[in-house]
Amino acid sequence: MPAMPEPISLLADSQADNHHRSSAIKPVNPQKHRKGLSRVWHALGYSIAGLRAGWHETAFRQEALASLLLIPAAFWLGRSWVETVLLAGTVILIMIVELLNTGIETAIDRIGPEWHDLSKRAKDMGSAAVLLSLLLCAATWATAIIQRFIA
Repeated sequence: MPAMPEPISLLADSQADNHHRSSAIKPVNPQKHRKGLSRVWHALGYSIAGLRAGWHETAFRQEALASLLLIPAAFWLGRSWVETVLLAGTVILIMIVELLNTGIETAIDRIGPEWHDLSKRAKDMGSAAVLLSLLLCAATWATAIIQRFIA
């Protein structure tokens, strides 16, 4: 009976073949091949584009404008650096969650305009995440205000 080749050598040959084939294909995303500061610089550009896209969403714009008042107020209201970070952090968290929610909604809308239960669930969960971040922020600010002025 002939000896079977070792699976490891077959795996190595298969990986070499796949590497050869994949290196001949041009990458769809050139960001994947950037290194160092070039990658960071281009990533910053994508992040700024994301903030600009978010600005076109009414909810994000309202939250960003509210943050212009709330973040400076956090420095006034917070009694320690920890309180200040918590107050400002919860405001920024709302904007982060809103951007993620908008990203989910945009991806779902790209798939198609027709109604689907899974699309609705994804959008509802994104909306619930925004609601939870708003409740966390409100509770954090209410507690700080009570501690500062009532307790």
